[in-house]
Amino acid sequence: MTNPFETPSTPLKPLALAAALCLAGTLPAHAQQTSTLGTVTVTSTPQVPVKTDEASSAKFTAPLVDTPKTVQIINEELIRQTGATSLQDALRSAPGITFGNGEGGNPSGDQPFIRGMDAQSSTFVDGMRDIAAGTREIFNLEAVEVIKGADSAFAGRGGAGGSINLVTKKARNENFVYGDLGLGTDSYRRATVDVNRVLGEGVGFRLNAMAHHADVPGRNGPKVDRWGFAPTATFGLGKPTQLSVSWQHLQTDNVPDGGVPYLYSNAAAARLPGGTRVSPTYGGNRENWYGVFARDHEQEKSDLLTATVEHKFSDALKFRNSLRFSKSEQDYVWTQPDDSKGNAINGFVWRRGNFRQSDVKTLQNLSELSGTAKTGSIEHRFSVGLELAKERSDVRSAAIQDASTTPCTAVSMWCASLTNPDGSVPWNYAFTVPAVPTINKIDTIALYAFDTLKLNEQWLINAGIRIDRYDVQTQGVSSSVPFDVSRDDTLFNYQFGVLYKPAANGSVYASIGTSSRPGGATLGNGSEDLGITTDVLAALSPERTRAIELGTKWDVFDKRLGLTAAVFRNEVTNVRITENGITYMGGNKQVDGIELGIAGRILPGLSMFGGYTYMDSEQKSMGAGAVANGQMFPNTPKHSFSLWTTYQPIAKLTMGVGIYAQSRVNQGYTRSAVDGGIVTKGANGYTRFDAMMAYQVNRNLTFQLNGYNLGDKVYYSGVRSPHYATIASGRAVVASLKLMY
Repeated sequence: MTNPFETPSTPLKPLALAAALCLAGTLPAHAQQTSTLGTVTVTSTPQVPVKTDEASSAKFTAPLVDTPKTVQIINEELIRQTGATSLQDALRSAPGITFGNGEGGNPSGDQPFIRGMDAQSSTFVDGMRDIAAGTREIFNLEAVEVIKGADSAFAGRGGAGGSINLVTKKARNENFVYGDLGLGTDSYRRATVDVNRVLGEGVGFRLNAMAHHADVPGRNGPKVDRWGFAPTATFGLGKPTQLSVSWQHLQTDNVPDGGVPYLYSNAAAARLPGGTRVSPTYGGNRENWYGVFARDHEQEKSDLLTATVEHKFSDALKFRNSLRFSKSEQDYVWTQPDDSKGNAINGFVWRRGNFRQSDVKTLQNLSELSGTAKTGSIEHRFSVGLELAKERSDVRSAAIQDASTTPCTAVSMWCASLTNPDGSVPWNYAFTVPAVPTINKIDTIALYAFDTLKLNEQWLINAGIRIDRYDVQTQGVSSSVPFDVSRDDTLFNYQFGVLYKPAANGSVYASIGTSSRPGGATLGNGSEDLGITTDVLAALSPERTRAIELGTKWDVFDKRLGLTAAVFRNEVTNVRITENGITYMGGNKQVDGIELGIAGRILPGLSMFGGYTYMDSEQKSMGAGAVANGQMFPNTPKHSFSLWTTYQPIAKLTMGVGIYAQSRVNQGYTRSAVDGGIVTKGANGYTRFDAMMAYQVNRNLTFQLNGYNLGDKVYYSGVRSPHYATIASGRAVVASLKLMY
């Protein structure tokens, strides 16, 4: 008998394993329920809040309402309601975040932009940097924390527009089993299981497992296959000294989606009059995929092993030490539907291939002392820490292209029809993997300290400083010439805020913070590291960002609802500029904005989460005569809005609707040879609608139905590349059974 969770290309045996674990874990509870059926009263599950009051990191030395910075936390309940399965899905709930896409040496994977700045290398797992490129899952997450504004005091190098922290699930001192089985359109099949067991006094064990298979909605060719598991054991639960050991393993084996080309190449765009906007094209059918089945693949494997010791000296003082080793491998070839041959306007798409093999290893240790104290009449809530890290990547990458290829005039393995591409064409072109990898190494030693000083019931001061000793080295071969370049920097960053509390449940604040982005900061996993193969690295002093924010936060309706508002300015100086083949530092750009947020319960049964972000960005000085001068940041919409609303008309029924919208985004600019004006390449804005209905059958079983992009809106989720845009998923529906015992 055929296993319904297997496909001819990729057997998803972990799905069956997850389902078996889920069912096995429920047997004792089910037997117990049957024997006492006469005394069981089935009641509805209390409404779980989507509002979170405190961040997970001890660096946040006050509740969010008293933190002088914009912080949005997407908790597990919100992830469950929206049916998110990836980090990009989860971040849809936070306005003002856009996504880039891979191109050439810039790898594929999660590429979030916060307040117009790339945060690809400012992503963390439980407060420790997760530098490797790749697509992240949410099966082992309790929350996604988004910190906005320059925050190198919190996050270290990078963090120009903010950072993202993924909070993983921990073992608890209770027994439960939670399972989720989902089926949907586009061959969607997903199973997850979350089992927690108390194995003895103070000993807890938790296992999360996931298997996922789906075609990409609205696309004819791309597929997503992944599976993972994450066991964690904790010794000393409820004791002064606690030890936790965890392992997270994730594997993917996808047919990647290279997106769709722009109608005009940059060279062709220069022949258009100024004021023209060049948009992506999909040949009249959003399902058109320009890849090659015989060539394209995307395989990733990652492991995170973490050991954490925590000791409470008293209720006022705690020490925590975390040691982590991580390893991530990425191997892909995907078709970039390149417009640079000038073919799309003539009905053809050039199938350039992007190849990459990478091996990223990190060893990190974080030691932290946190607690409360009092000096005279001033109360302190503080955190001091030491971070040590060694990071290394070995990368082989290349463009797969035939030097003899000319602009397409007929369909071939190199050239697809724009309107009717064929992904089953045979592929027989041999390409050479670079014999020598590019090796990137970063060693970091960092010290930090944070303190919230409560002067009285109305006034608080929040202050933080961080010093990083940063050493980077890059080795490899460029144009048959070996290179070995290095640079070291001492990075000093700070965060300072003053809060006034007109009432116990609210605050008004002003804050300033900084960030530093040194050369090579992405460990070869981002676009800003491209081209660092000569002594130019020695000249790349850190890019600097200063963020100023004025805001107010209120917890209302008995603290069930959080409301936030802020105005901000991010000033970026010493930006990297390349002119006439020469790279130097000295650019200047700025974004001014407004941020509004809402999270929590408005009325009994009615909850909301979301907000609005306005960003007025300008590249003020990007070099003499640069076409970008005075233009908006790439990938930065002026307006973005997200709102997820749920309502319970009766105790057992929950209905939800999501609205996600943003204005147009620009990719880049070309000077018109016709009239000297500006030709802009980018994508138009959009509004997308999602919906959800959940019905609690009994105390152990809930049925949930999620609909995504209900209007089947054609829009673009990534426009970073100058040659193509990533088209977003089309309409999809998923039904799931959620079991809890």
